[in-house]
Amino acid sequence: MKIDFHVHITPPEIIANWEKYAEKEPYFALLCKSKRNKFATAEDAAAALEAENALFDRAVVFGFAFRDSGLCRYVNDYVIEKVRQFPERLTGFCVASPGGGAAKEIERCYSQGLAGVGELFPQGQEFDPANEKETDEITRICGELDIPLLLHANEPVGHFYPGKTDVTLKQLELFVTNNPALKIILAHWGGGIFFYETMGEIKEKFKKVYYDTAAAPFLYNERIYSIAKTMGLCEKIIFGSDFPLLQHSCYISALEKSGLSTEEKRLILGENAKNLLKIKGE
Repeated sequence: MKIDFHVHITPPEIIANWEKYAEKEPYFALLCKSKRNKFATAEDAAAALEAENALFDRAVVFGFAFRDSGLCRYVNDYVIEKVRQFPERLTGFCVASPGGGAAKEIERCYSQGLAGVGELFPQGQEFDPANEKETDEITRICGELDIPLLLHANEPVGHFYPGKTDVTLKQLELFVTNNPALKIILAHWGGGIFFYETMGEIKEKFKKVYYDTAAAPFLYNERIYSIAKTMGLCEKIIFGSDFPLLQHSCYISALEKSGLSTEEKRLILGENAKNLLKIKGE
């Protein structure tokens, strides 16, 4: 089974009236105004799985992580509805705003069939991942429910783009350090923090940390995969497309040039995600 672990879906009402929502959500406004911005409904995501030569079987989908807890609930309701509509194609994650009754909302979504939390935006939602008081409500309930948390990360160097934030690798390290038992997926190759798993102390701390490949074609060449292989991290890399920003097919060339074995590609393209989501019998 091949799984795309990083797919954004948006309710049609928000798509049609995004300017209204952007007025009170600066990070949402920043991304929406980007020339690269695209919106997708759940139907679009399901159709994408059918298209492109059926490269993937299933997608992990989630709504935008707003600051406003009411908007988080709204997009979560949409995800819940659409996962039920496309049970063979879509697995849902929920979003929550730290300090906004997050634990109750995550527990509600879990009871409705959603399988994890994310993608959360530290800067966009105005929380410090290194601050235990600010993250405790979310991390605690994820630990209790034994569900993974997907956290936005970006590289601290290189060109600027809308959505690139000032969250540091040190903050990410402290987030992981503060939550040693939590299953954490750091988006976008963890902003490059995975390179530091060559340090024994980081490798030890990051035992339960995974990295998704979302937006990789914009950031790295195909050597990123062979580097991960050399570091022994193929069991911790999870394919994510960042759809609708990028199509699945944008990644295939780099994977073919990566030098990975068939088994290593199988892990990255689905097996790691399948194990993390506890999917059986497919």
